[in-house]
Amino acid sequence: MNRRTVLSGVAALPLAACATVDGAAKRGPLKRGPGVAITVDDFNLADDPMMSGQARDGVIRQALAAHGVRAAGFVAGQYIDAEVAPRVLHDWSADGHILGNHTFSHRYYSGADPAAYRADIRRCEALLASYRGFRKLFRYPYLAEGKTAEGRDALRGLLRADGYRIGHVTIDASDWYYSSRLSGRLKTDPRTDLAPYRQAYLDHLWDRATYYDALAQSVFGQSLDHTLLLHHNLTTGLFLGDALAMFKSRGWRLVDAQTAFAQPEFVRDFQTLPSGQSLVWAAAKASGRYETQLRYPGEDERYEAPRLDALGL
Repeated sequence: MNRRTVLSGVAALPLAACATVDGAAKRGPLKRGPGVAITVDDFNLADDPMMSGQARDGVIRQALAAHGVRAAGFVAGQYIDAEVAPRVLHDWSADGHILGNHTFSHRYYSGADPAAYRADIRRCEALLASYRGFRKLFRYPYLAEGKTAEGRDALRGLLRADGYRIGHVTIDASDWYYSSRLSGRLKTDPRTDLAPYRQAYLDHLWDRATYYDALAQSVFGQSLDHTLLLHHNLTTGLFLGDALAMFKSRGWRLVDAQTAFAQPEFVRDFQTLPSGQSLVWAAAKASGRYETQLRYPGEDERYEAPRLDALGL
């Protein structure tokens, strides 16, 4: 299943003129440029065509350490095995990174049966709670918070009752698709030149980062310390260090995930349907001022495939 094929969407249009969400936190005039924190989803530690899952984790953590930043990992319990995952999760905790809950089964939440979904979240928590890095931060798989107001609000209430906050994404991306394209090519040609894939990947992250930051400035009146959504996959293993260097060289600050999650904007709930997507996307949707300008889903294979096809990647 592709990350967004469970959803449907419309094409994107340019951003509207500046507007702020009614009641949103306002910090006054913009005093600094955007920041970016790294968040990594799923923790599927299966081997990829170039390295083992544990080796990939090592280079991911090395890249974070080299740039002096602490990330957040959102772990789906179904990927926690008896051998590799405990070592990886221990290492993330020892390095000072956050471990958050991404459900056990990584199922799309439509809004149906919130009690059963809560049980799946608790099942994952039981596997993570003993790790020093565990925090009660929850991230919805597929960034899907429900297609009905009743289901959306019911699970939000259950999460609050269990002491959870949402580990929001502000910069959504399709890194999973870039990784799958590269993995597929490497399986047929292990000598594939990585340079074009690296450039396409970095261009994609920069395009999505500048899009969501412009939207944040329009909606909130300023840039944020953003949370970038990546996955524990081949492209993160190969290119995370390059991505961090790119952001820094282009004037973005590298920030810890804990710092980003502490921003006042991250405690907002938006009454959108279907609910979810990037926090910035949801704020724009809730404002009612961007109805013709927001594609749904925000990110998907369908947007990236034509570009990669044209590049021969």
